[in-house]
Amino acid sequence: MAKPTQYATSICLVLTVIALAGMIIGLLKMNPLITIILLIPTVAYEVYRTEGKSTTLASWLLLLVFAAITVLFIFNINYDLSAILGISNLNVGGYPVPLGEIRVVGPAIVAVLAAILFFRTRGVYTKWLAVVILVGSLVVIYIIAPAMFGDVLAPFLSRLRF
Repeated sequence: MAKPTQYATSICLVLTVIALAGMIIGLLKMNPLITIILLIPTVAYEVYRTEGKSTTLASWLLLLVFAAITVLFIFNINYDLSAILGISNLNVGGYPVPLGEIRVVGPAIVAVLAAILFFRTRGVYTKWLAVVILVGSLVVIYIIAPAMFGDVLAPFLSRLRF
């Protein structure tokens, strides 16, 4: 059954403003935790809005990874996944995710899951939320590791057709 849309536009607009505020403040202070915390409501509403089997799974995975990222940043946990796993890239949903510091890989996986939601969902509100989450996760990556930003962004740009 379709989710109600009576207030969806207003909710998405408010969540977008909150997320944008988090991105701007996070960039100004170079603090990814601010961006992450202010994206949480958007991620939660994305989970609520999705309905299909694959998109529901993607949104729940998105929430799970997002929760893990939040814990990593709050407790300042960091590992080099490429050294632990012995590989430099991981394929997630057809997108190559460069491995390295776990605090960069997490937002990269969130970006991939948001892209999957954008391309696989039919709902305008879930697409809207997916774009906000995708941009927010890219901002987090930029704050953490500006040098890796281009490596993470390249697979998304290659999928766009102009």
